[in-house]
Amino acid sequence: MTIDWQNFTPWMSLSGGMLLGIASAMFILLNGRILGISGIVGGLLQPRSGDLGWRIAFLAGIAAAPLVFLWLAPAGMVQAPRIDAGYALIVVAGLLVGFGTRYGSGCTSGHGVCGLSRLSPRSMVATVSFMAAGFLVVFIARHIFVGA
Repeated sequence: MTIDWQNFTPWMSLSGGMLLGIASAMFILLNGRILGISGIVGGLLQPRSGDLGWRIAFLAGIAAAPLVFLWLAPAGMVQAPRIDAGYALIVVAGLLVGFGTRYGSGCTSGHGVCGLSRLSPRSMVATVSFMAAGFLVVFIARHIFVGA
């Protein structure tokens, strides 16, 4: 195994993780709600009274945040990601993620960040399952399909 030192970003990753943890803690303390994206998006499909505004504002903030960062970041700090997949594969992957979050009663942010911090046994099982599936897919993709 080798580390891609040019794209190794421990400080950016640590900062992002800390911001996510702080945001999750603030969200549950101030709103009494779990900061899980699938639950927030799912609540748009059958909104309760007075529940629509904050969900739309939250998702608009998620969409706007990278644009604001690009506007404020020094020139050359951010490079466009390279995605080695076609549109069909991206659509299939998105559908599988949507199915998985529905099947797993939540997404990685809901279970991994919020659920584990609440010591939820269901979230522990879900997070271990997410991670194991990810490890398995990477292993298969790198060692079986690449070698074929």
